[in-house]
Parts: sequence; structure tokens; C-alpha cells
Amino acid sequence: MEFTQELTVSLPRQRFIELFDDPENLKEWQKGLISFEGVTGTPGEPGATSRLTYRQGRGTMEMIETVTRRDLPEAFDGTYDAKGVHNVCRNEFHDLDGSATRWVAHNVFEFTGFMRVVALLFGPMFKKQSLKMMTAFKEFAEARA
Repeated sequence: MEFTQELTVSLPRQRFIELFDDPENLKEWQKGLISFEGVTGTPGEPGATSRLTYRQGRGTMEMIETVTRRDLPEAFDGTYDAKGVHNVCRNEFHDLDGSATRWVAHNVFEFTGFMRVVALLFGPMFKKQSLKMMTAFKEFAEARA
């Protein structure tokens, strides 16, 4: 499954990046995030891996982030792996006249095992959840303008 989403955040790109790039802010806009912990390398740098743990229903879900490109303020890419799901996410941050930032997120999801069935039944949920997270960041960031 592959899709691209974009939205405009009413913040200069430099401020957008300051907020986006600070792991302390993740819990503010990633609903259900319990913890973010570095596993290898320097968090946020290419090659680094981090474990993200989310509350999911009555349990938890762990995801491993691997940073594949850090070219801030223009781009930040990573892969996100959870049980049965591999997501490649390429993020672009476009300056809009120094007053706003257009965030373009290109996502590719690959599924294995039982998650293939889930993807067939609930495929649009992944796109909806990705946009929901982007919108949550927009609301968080604009409130701190």
C-alpha cells in the first residue's frame, strides 16, 4: 500500500523543525505513545534505531524506527517496523514564504502474516491514522507558535 499526504502548518519552517525534531515533544502529538528510547546510534541521526511503545487498546505495541535520511530542514526519512508491518516514510518540509511549512509525507506499507488480512479489511485505516498523526502535530505546533 502506497500513499502521499500533505498539509500546511502555519509556522515558519525553522520553528516547525525545532518542534518536529525534539523527541521530548513526541508524546504531545503521538496519541498513545508511552515511551521513546534510543536503541543504537544517536537518536534522529541516520542509522540510529529507537523503540517506540504505544498503548493500543488494553495492551501495547512496539515499533522500531530506523532513521534513513536526515537532511533538515528539507527532509527526514525513516522506516518503522512492528509485528507484521514495515513502513517506509519519506517526509519533505517545504518553506512557504517564511510564514508556513508544507509537510509532504510519502508512505509505503508492506504487510506479512496476519497483518495482510488486516490490511485487506482495514487498508484505509492506515492512511487515516497517518493523516490523524500529521494533523495532531499541526495542532500541537500551531499552539506553540
